[in-house]
Amino acid sequence: MPTLFIAGDSTAAQKGAGEKPMTGWGEYLQQHFSSAITVDNRAINGRSTRSYLAEGRLDDIGKDFRPGDFLLIQFGHNDQKKEDPARYTEPDTDYRRNLLTFVNFARSGGGFPVLLTSVSRRRFTPCGEPDPLAVGLYPEVMRKVAADTGTPLLEIFASSQQLYRLLGEEGSRQLFMHLPENGHPNYPQGITDDTHFSKEGAARVAALVADAIRQSAELRGLSEHLCE
Repeated sequence: MPTLFIAGDSTAAQKGAGEKPMTGWGEYLQQHFSSAITVDNRAINGRSTRSYLAEGRLDDIGKDFRPGDFLLIQFGHNDQKKEDPARYTEPDTDYRRNLLTFVNFARSGGGFPVLLTSVSRRRFTPCGEPDPLAVGLYPEVMRKVAADTGTPLLEIFASSQQLYRLLGEEGSRQLFMHLPENGHPNYPQGITDDTHFSKEGAARVAALVADAIRQSAELRGLSEHLCE
């Protein structure tokens, strides 16, 4: 039966004991599927499309990728880092080209690429609305690549922003790593982080991903294995 691989960054990645309660949404995706689907989370903290490819991590997936498998592709957060040439990608050139590498990799292996717009950071405008540029231009480029290549798109940027909107600027804090001083042994100085998720936030975003798969007419072969 198919394996669903996740290629991405720290928003999706499995977190070690020393990072908890920080949690990646990929840690919760398996519970949305029957045993017919295996979720193999290859997302890694701190990676952009550039560094993920440079480190050979897509090649590593290729060692296990089989015809009929799925590859979920979500980046953008670290691609923004202009101060770090090992990770930064210009949205309309490098980022686009790298996304095409991921898409072509999955198809050349007989599998199915799935593009996810970046999950949004928790950033609000002065008017109290989620910031439409919370992950810069990267979600829009992801949409363009999906349209140009005929690749299924999961609109996680928009759905995560809608979630933050519903919870409000204050209520959405619970989805992220906001801990007071001495609030957890792993973070004795406390932490205020509007990019990385708490357990609740990761679970909610994983549910958004599952819902997007369920609603995608192009992914019926995958959605039929979702739990009700």
